[in-house]
Amino acid sequence: MNSMNTPCFTVAMDLGVCQLRNFSISFLSSLLSAESSHVKLDNGSSGASVVAIDNKIEQAMDLVKSHLMYAVREEVEVLKEQIKELIDRNSQLEQENTLLKTLASPEQMAQFQAQVQTGSPPAPPTAATPGPPNTTQLTQPNSHSSGPSA
Repeated sequence: MNSMNTPCFTVAMDLGVCQLRNFSISFLSSLLSAESSHVKLDNGSSGASVVAIDNKIEQAMDLVKSHLMYAVREEVEVLKEQIKELIDRNSQLEQENTLLKTLASPEQMAQFQAQVQTGSPPAPPTAATPGPPNTTQLTQPNSHSSGPSA
């Protein structure tokens, strides 16, 4: 499998690594092509040119390693922040759930438990729901008359 033909992914980490890989391949190619031109011109000193190529490759690999380590550290920081936000959101939802459980009537809790066990969706609120009716909404339409009172 040719690493130059592998597809890049859209996940942030994969994209960063892919871009870094493409940069590294270009960088290595330019180093090697520049060094190979010296090798072609000077075939008599092949031992020195091999050492020079090895040194360039080692420098390039060190550069790639440092870029990858930077990218990984950056991604770790992003993931740590996401984990912190998820923990906070989970805590908030647990508090909300506890509050709702304390405010729910025993009938509502029994209905909810039955729905959870059967896997059915929650039923729409009915008129038999405990609690006082909202009298302001019931009396508002009557207070707006279209004509004078007699």
